[in-house]
Amino acid sequence: MVSNNENFGSSDPKHQGFTEKVVKISRVAKVVKGGRNLSFSAVVVVGNSEGKVGVGMGKASAVPDAVRKAVVKAHKNLLDVFLDGTTIPHEITTKYRASEVMLKPAGEGTGIVAGGSVRAVLELAGIKDISTKARKSTNPINAAKATFLALSQLRDPKAVKQQRMMLAQSNKGDKSHDETSERNL
Repeated sequence: MVSNNENFGSSDPKHQGFTEKVVKISRVAKVVKGGRNLSFSAVVVVGNSEGKVGVGMGKASAVPDAVRKAVVKAHKNLLDVFLDGTTIPHEITTKYRASEVMLKPAGEGTGIVAGGSVRAVLELAGIKDISTKARKSTNPINAAKATFLALSQLRDPKAVKQQRMMLAQSNKGDKSHDETSERNL
């Protein structure tokens, strides 16, 4: 169950331009002495389709309140996603609780090959071409959070290369220093 809303729970001007998708709404019944207490939980994904995305979960006694709380939490958890054109820079597999999600970069024109909550997170992040696979548990809540975790672990290949070059140079300098100190002994 994924539905679109344009700024449903947020009237904050700094959150203008963000789209919200309700991934799942669950009804929870707690049995007490006087009967059943009903409450609702909602999982919402917010994003601007330009590299910012967030996932939030809210619980309340009414659906609109739960969605509003989830939107607020999602805005607090916004993440800048590193994109390589219309796809991601490298393949990544992450696990969140029982869900495991694999994200693979795809060629231009492929589209988003994903289902349900994984698709919602990727669309709102602004990724246009990607291939995914959800393994083990496909619970929408855990799958959305696993996808969010995977996007948070993406790294810029140029920055990684530069860090490795600097590390190699510092190690090279340390080895030459160690050799000269050994000769002096």
